Formats: sequence, C-alpha cells, structure tokens
Amino acid sequence: MAGFRELRSKSVVLAQTNIDTDQIIPARFLSTTERAGLGRNAFNDWRWQADGSPNPAFPFNQPENQGRSILLAGRNFGCGSSREHAPWALTDLGLRAIVSSEIADIFRNNSLKNGLLPIVLPEEIVQSLMERPDDELTIDVAARELRAPDGSVFGFPLDAFAQTCLLEGVDELGYLLARHTDIETYEATHHAR
Repeated sequence: MAGFRELRSKSVVLAQTNIDTDQIIPARFLSTTERAGLGRNAFNDWRWQADGSPNPAFPFNQPENQGRSILLAGRNFGCGSSREHAPWALTDLGLRAIVSSEIADIFRNNSLKNGLLPIVLPEEIVQSLMERPDDELTIDVAARELRAPDGSVFGFPLDAFAQTCLLEGVDELGYLLARHTDIETYEATHHAR
C-alpha cells in the first residue's frame, strides 16, 4: 500500500445514490484473498454487457476517464454488507479517494485500512464538483483539504491515526511493525508488572 501526501486528479462521476458493496464488487467474486485483479470485477454488473464487452455508457469505460483516481459518488456510497474486497477492488481499479456526501461507516473504515481515502463533504459541494469532472482536484492529506482549480478549499474530517497511516502507506499492523524498535526499547526499560 503506497502512502500519499497529495493527490491530483480529474474525477470519475457515479451520481447514483445508495451504491452498495455488492454493486461495487458482486459476491460471486469474493472467493479470493488476493487483492490484485479485483479491479477487473469492480462494478462488474454495470461495466460489462452480457456478452462480456465493455458497456460504453459506464463512466469507467469511457476513454476520458482512464487514469483518474478520484471518484465523485452519490449519497450513501458503500452501504450494504461489510466486505474488505470493495476497497481492494476500487484501489486495484486505480482509485485513491472517494468523495461523497455520505459514506457508509463500515465501508469507510475498511477503506482507510486499505489506503483508500473516503472524503465526506456537504451535498451541495459534491453536486457542484460532479458538474465539473474535468477539473483537476488536489487532495492534501496532511492538511485534510480538497482544493478545486477555482481556488475553493474544502476541509474534510480525517482522524489523526488514519491520516498517519495514509501518509506512511501502512495499515494498522504496518504502523506497529514500523515502530518495532521503539516498542522493544519501551519493553526493555519498563519492568513487567
């Protein structure tokens, strides 16, 4: 998982509301514990037609959206069942941030643990950003800000621990392992009780 301090990208827009985890990655693709390759199945039932060809109307299949790493999504994104495969599929698809006016708590927590930044902004701001997907947005993780090219700056909530993990590119275990020496030093200087 690569850390990031700043992300600059145009956006892909999925304006639908209530996009649940089964729409993000259908249950039939959950038999793997490998993250690599899950992006092919992200939004599977919307991205691919019955004959297996790409649905040209789906935003991720449109040439102008290739390489974009910010998703602007409708309200209540990531609702439904808990599945860590959902953020795995989205990051394998190339996304690093989801911006919505409401992101389901379990999906939000799973995303943060897997290097995907969920950003919650007021509905009117999200709708305004959706009208201009070709604007290059800047997400500053250290400042907890999303900046638009018109000079608008939108702060977003992000707890300090999740912020540190994103900046360092680690999950919770990686955070602890990176502090192994400090932990050993503490244990050596404090007697067991």
